[in-house]
Amino acid sequence: MGCVRIEGELLKLGIRVAATTIRSLLRSAQAGPAPRRTGPTWTEFLRAQADGIIACDFFTVETAWLRTLYVLVFIELGSRRIQLSPATAHPDSAWVTQQARNLTMNLDGHLPAIRFLIRDRDTKFSRSFDTVLRAEGMRVIRTPIRAPNANAHAERVIETMRAECLDWTLILGRRHLDRTLRTYAEHYNRGRPHRALALAPPLAEVSITVPMPVSPRDVRRRDLLGGLIHEYHGAAA
Repeated sequence: MGCVRIEGELLKLGIRVAATTIRSLLRSAQAGPAPRRTGPTWTEFLRAQADGIIACDFFTVETAWLRTLYVLVFIELGSRRIQLSPATAHPDSAWVTQQARNLTMNLDGHLPAIRFLIRDRDTKFSRSFDTVLRAEGMRVIRTPIRAPNANAHAERVIETMRAECLDWTLILGRRHLDRTLRTYAEHYNRGRPHRALALAPPLAEVSITVPMPVSPRDVRRRDLLGGLIHEYHGAAA
């Protein structure tokens, strides 16, 4: 409801106020002319519904032979668990639709049920991609045009993968990229502390208990991706 609309509503009540006056009053009250001012913001919505939301986005990787490969990443906003598609040089409609089917199979039995999927308006997302997800009871939410912050979780995890892995790895081909990303995804889900989860990994092994290390000799290190990533754990008793 804009200022002119408000002026018209007041006019019906016999009150004559110029639209410029209404605009000045709204600005002084720091209230925009919108029908909902008390509803949740986008950030509040994401936090409240995080356990039932998945975000996804495409990213590209250039191989050593200057070939562009595409990967589709999914991240569960509640647990921060990620799922990665196989790499492809041709993300056509059939391939994208198959990734939607793979996602629904991986989410079979997921509690709580996923209600929303957030994606951008990339033309690689076909109509059949949305159809598969809607058939599973999900609502597909498309972000506004040129608004990467609306899909910030997916954008952030892509940036993390690049900073911790891909920017330091010379990818030779599709199979090499798939192996690299599978290893990184396993590390991200089970071994990498996450600030949003009180420094616990998304899939923390809560049942495993080890004694508190009392010296450096009690700490074990596991190297991944040729030593690019290190995982640390206490020596078992």
